[in-house]
Amino acid sequence: MERRNFIRQTGLAGVLAAGAAPAIVHAQANIRWRMASSFPKSLDTIFGAAEEFARQVSAMTGGKFQISTHPAGELMPAFGVVDGVQNGTVEMAHTAPYYFFGKDETFALGCVIPFGLNSRQMTAWMFEGNGLKLMREFYKTYNIINFPGGNTGAQMGGWFRKPVTSLADIKGLKFRIGGFGGKVIERIGGVPQNIPGGEIYQALEKGTIDAAEWVGPYDDLKLGFNKVAPNYAYPGWWEGGPQLDFFINQKAFDALTPEYKAIVEAAAAYAHVDMQAKYDGRNPAALRTLVSGGTKLFRFPKDVMELAFKESMAMYAELSDKNPHWKKVYADFTKFRAEQNLWFRFAEAGFDDFMQAQKL
Repeated sequence: MERRNFIRQTGLAGVLAAGAAPAIVHAQANIRWRMASSFPKSLDTIFGAAEEFARQVSAMTGGKFQISTHPAGELMPAFGVVDGVQNGTVEMAHTAPYYFFGKDETFALGCVIPFGLNSRQMTAWMFEGNGLKLMREFYKTYNIINFPGGNTGAQMGGWFRKPVTSLADIKGLKFRIGGFGGKVIERIGGVPQNIPGGEIYQALEKGTIDAAEWVGPYDDLKLGFNKVAPNYAYPGWWEGGPQLDFFINQKAFDALTPEYKAIVEAAAAYAHVDMQAKYDGRNPAALRTLVSGGTKLFRFPKDVMELAFKESMAMYAELSDKNPHWKKVYADFTKFRAEQNLWFRFAEAGFDDFMQAQKL
C-alpha cells in the first residue's frame, strides 16, 4: 500500500485527533518480534537505526509491541537476512537491499546504484514518486514488505594502500566494495570483494584486499581503517544516496491490526530521518580527526569517473534487455533521475557551489 494512502485507510489519524490513543494501545495484543540486522552493533549510526525503530514502536504502543534487535551473525549471517524474513525465521530485518543483487539485480534499485540518486532524491522517489510502489511489487515475490529505513547520504570512496592516480591503478586492485559498485569496478579492471562490515579491517590489515570502502568518516574512524590504509578517496560514485530498508515478513505484517501497521510505518519514517541526521551531524568532526591524524584525501581521477559512468550505463542497458523486473523499475527510476538532476543543477547545486567556496 502506498505511504500517502496508508494512514488515511487505517483511520488512525482521525482516532488520534479525537484523543483516543491510549484506548487504541490498550486494546492491542502484546507482540514480540525479532529483527536481524546486516550490521555490527558497534556502528551506532547504521545498527542504531534498527534500535531506534524498535524504541519508537515500543513507545507508541505503551510497551505492548516489543522488537528485539540482533546484530549480524547473532541470529543469522549478515547476508542471510532476506532468506530469514522470507521464510519467517524472523519477522523482520534491517539491511542494505543491494547486498542481495545476486538473487535479482532489482534489489539494488531499492538501495543505490552507481551514478544514481542522492539521498534526498531517493527519498523523493520512494515517497512522492513510484519507488515505494514498484519496489513493493517486486519484494512481494519474496514474501516481504519494505519500509525505507535510513540513508547514509553520499559516501566516501574508500581506503587505499596507494592512491589511485589513473585507470592503470584500478587494474587488478582487490577492492572490498558492496552492491553494484563491485560489478562496475570489475568492468573497469578491478577485482571486487563482497565482505561484511565486521570483517573488513582484518582483510585490509592482512593484505587479503588492497582497498576497502564502507560508508564515511564517522563509521570508518570507528572501524579503524585509517590505521591500515592511509589514502582516503572521494566521492563514492557508486553510493550517492544509499537507502536502507526494514524488510518485514508479509504474513507477519498482515497479521497486525491497522493501528499497529500505522505505528510500524511511523517508526520507520522516524528512523529513516534520524539515521541520516546522525551521519550528517557526525561526519564533519570525524573527517577532521582523520586528516589531523595523517589521513591523505584524494579525488578519483577524471578517467576513472568517466569510464565508470560509461560502463554503468552500459550495464544497466544490458540488464534491461534480460531482466524484466529490472527493466520495469529502472525505466521509472531513470525518468525520475533526469527530472531531479534538472532541478538540482539550479537551486541546490548553485547554492552549494557558492557556499562551499566561502571562508566560513
